[in-house]
Amino acid sequence: MRKGLKGLFEHPTRKALNFFDTKTVSLYYYKVNPTKMIRKGCFEMASTTKVQPVDEVKDPVPRNNTDLNKPQTSLIIGGLIAGAILMIYLMATENIVQPLLLVIGLLLGYTLFHARFGFTSAFRRIMSVGNGQALRSHMLMLAVAVTLFAPILAFGYSFFGEGVAGYVSPVGVSLLVGAFMFGIGMQLGGGCASGTLYAVGGGRSVMFVTLLFFIIGSTVGAYHLPFWTEDLPAFEPVSLATSTGFGYGGAWLLSIALFGLITWITLVVERKKRPPKMAPKPSASGWRRIFRGSWPLFAAAIALAVLNALTLMVRGTPWGITSAFALWGSKAAQFLGIDVASWGYWQGANAAALEASIFSDSTTVLNLGVILGAFLASAAGGLFKFSKMNGKNVTASVIGGLMMGYGARLAFGCNIGAYFGGIASFSLHGYVWGILALAGTFLALYLRPLFGLSVPKPKDSFC
Repeated sequence: MRKGLKGLFEHPTRKALNFFDTKTVSLYYYKVNPTKMIRKGCFEMASTTKVQPVDEVKDPVPRNNTDLNKPQTSLIIGGLIAGAILMIYLMATENIVQPLLLVIGLLLGYTLFHARFGFTSAFRRIMSVGNGQALRSHMLMLAVAVTLFAPILAFGYSFFGEGVAGYVSPVGVSLLVGAFMFGIGMQLGGGCASGTLYAVGGGRSVMFVTLLFFIIGSTVGAYHLPFWTEDLPAFEPVSLATSTGFGYGGAWLLSIALFGLITWITLVVERKKRPPKMAPKPSASGWRRIFRGSWPLFAAAIALAVLNALTLMVRGTPWGITSAFALWGSKAAQFLGIDVASWGYWQGANAAALEASIFSDSTTVLNLGVILGAFLASAAGGLFKFSKMNGKNVTASVIGGLMMGYGARLAFGCNIGAYFGGIASFSLHGYVWGILALAGTFLALYLRPLFGLSVPKPKDSFC
């Protein structure tokens, strides 16, 4: 019997074990005690599994277990010192709103990295293999967000007595082209707007390239924006609450129904396609998971919705990201002698931001907080490490960054400002943005392999 079992483990083709997923399970070939296995009535398996890496453009990778590495204490201390210095500077030079937004940004970045909460990967999974797990977390996030946004917008609640306004933008050629471009760009660039920031904070080297060209693309988009918005056709902005007569209560009910419908559709698609599941993430256990482990997607979805509502009440508008990129790029262009102030984008209300310090820009402060929060989360999990770059992924990052930057300006925002913020604000343009970004994602599935980027396949163990 012992000889027979040993032969079973040593069989070169493992035909007798083909019911196991050999991609995710390792067997002890020579060290297993067969008698012990017979007593247990099962095979003993090593704890090797596959987990979702920090770099979402790669396939899930093998690990001996799902425990985290040791905390990178020196990096945590350095990050806390940097955050304290920035906080003190903002408190000394700006009003109280900016330090509060820095704290919110830190929490946003920590949450995004903690849960690997992706928009790019969620769109890629549903369009490639039909896995809707992450998209359903989006629906939960949006459901909580509209529930919080409705009374805030209806009654004008804010912490500092200033008015509040959601992101409600026109639906036209500019939006259609911009969202479609953004959908392609985020799949080539390796992350969306929020994904780019938290990946930079986590040390993914190639995402610094994506961020640089994201800024360049956004700046060029700002320069061209008057053509897209003034010379090309568009409908007036449509709010499900104020443009329809539904009011915020009716708009909330309609929104919840739409989220429920989308959730149901993803479940139907999954039952039909039986896609691979999302890979598990490295995680701590118990209360330590709050600070070091990977959070469940539902927990991150709720946290992001609450933090977005807090942002709305603190600064009067929802969370956004890419307007700061246009500001950073325009200031750099101005430094190089380009007459940025004459651009149509920097006329009117935007003119003051161009002349003021970047630390007076609330979106800039939020972005810095996101990067720093993601850095602290990665260091707490022992995951901060600069990744390797090659010609293909750098080229993809250049193209993807340019397309996202330009597309975000045309589409009145990115996955945060247009999709998350727009839908939470009951704007029709948020839904249109999501549809066109999904279409861009579908096209990008055929482009990613050209740059050595993976695409989930139905027979994969995980996606």
